[in-house]
Amino acid sequence: MRKRSKRQIFEKVSVIDAGAKGKTIAKAPDGRVIFLSNAVPGDIVDVQTTKKRKAYFEGTAIHFHERSKKRTEAECEHFGVCGGCKWQHMAYEHQLYYKQREVENNLIRIGGLELPSIAPILGSKKQYFYRNKMEFSFSNSRWLTLDEINSEEEISAKNALGFHIPGMWDKILDVKKCHLQADPSNAIRLAVKSFSEAHGFQFFNPRSQDGLLRTLMIRTSSIGEIMVIVQFYDDNKEQREKLLGHLKNKFPDITSIQYIINQKQNDSIYDQEVICFSGRDHIFEQMEGLHFKINAKSFYQTNSEQAYELYKITRDFAGLTGNELVYDLYTGTGTIAQFVAKKAKKVVGIESVPEAISDAKSNASLNQIENTFFAVGDMKNVFTDDFIAEHGTPDVIITDPPRDGMHKLVVEQLLKVMPEKIVYVSCNSATQARDLALMKDHYVVEKVQPVDMFPQTHHVENVVLLQKRSSF
Repeated sequence: MRKRSKRQIFEKVSVIDAGAKGKTIAKAPDGRVIFLSNAVPGDIVDVQTTKKRKAYFEGTAIHFHERSKKRTEAECEHFGVCGGCKWQHMAYEHQLYYKQREVENNLIRIGGLELPSIAPILGSKKQYFYRNKMEFSFSNSRWLTLDEINSEEEISAKNALGFHIPGMWDKILDVKKCHLQADPSNAIRLAVKSFSEAHGFQFFNPRSQDGLLRTLMIRTSSIGEIMVIVQFYDDNKEQREKLLGHLKNKFPDITSIQYIINQKQNDSIYDQEVICFSGRDHIFEQMEGLHFKINAKSFYQTNSEQAYELYKITRDFAGLTGNELVYDLYTGTGTIAQFVAKKAKKVVGIESVPEAISDAKSNASLNQIENTFFAVGDMKNVFTDDFIAEHGTPDVIITDPPRDGMHKLVVEQLLKVMPEKIVYVSCNSATQARDLALMKDHYVVEKVQPVDMFPQTHHVENVVLLQKRSSF
């Protein structure tokens, strides 16, 4: 072991496992864990530490003595800098292995659950170009590579349209080609950048809070519809209409071109007016004959094809016969609620975001679904005894909460209601396991199905079927 200032170098360390948040794990000579950002299990590396904590280190592999057989070549030229696809250098079969194992470990270690045989993780047919929504940021002072910084050449091209460097709110990587969203996404982004530079439009500076161009969002659907939303900081009508008119002419297949004037500190759009420049103010997605209207602020699963698989699993786990009253907690825009409605007597959806419930009602009307009801409000305040007395005691509850899981009061209410079945869809198996642990005395885990919605990342969805114990 050598020391370099406050950082340490550990030589010929074996990378032994994959950990949380896309990190991999090695062990220091003193037994402490080292979390690595650029290695694959099976690598043998020299590690330079970047952080030292009482129980662990964080570090970077600076020399590879032996490369793991689990490695593969990353597709994207931005891999390792962008931070968006941290597992591109791991072969997909091994990505799936570690995702499955994470689900199993969380359910057992955090949940203390007795599990049935867990179904093999459902991989994604598309491992690249699977996302239907991408958001890019403009910057007039792009992120420079080490080679550029060390070069004696003057850097003249300073504009960027791409992604935030992880952990750096004001640093944007200029993206040449992104492998997450299918064409014409890259072509649209590059056209916006080149036209804006050719006409001298000012890219945003987040520190000084000035510039014309702030963010670009591109949404697509499986039926070929495209939405483009440009967020401007300066309200310059002439420049705005030049850019948007160029997009309209160059890409006549774009269904919806919209814009936002946002002069607040952050670039979130949910409290902003979205103005339609050309076409519709929405696009449509289709799933099993159902149509879903998606606007600029709508939530919709970002991997459309895998969302269909996820919803089929959810419906199969619910085992509906047509006679059940179903509650769909955290219903979002009501996609699951409407997807299961034809096999249920009635579906009641609850969601905290008013715009999402408005979309859910609109989509139910669009699809001529008459056996759904949607309520808006904080889950712990809406899902109450009075609400159940008014709308009926559910036979089946489907819950698909955000990453933080369910509030403990919501879990307590579930245990008061005690439906025959609970189908728990989760994007975070750790918080899912925590919630399931609170219900394990009353429910048995019947089925577990992990689903990979996000290839090249460490994220994994999981669906669990709970059956009420016979003693209750």
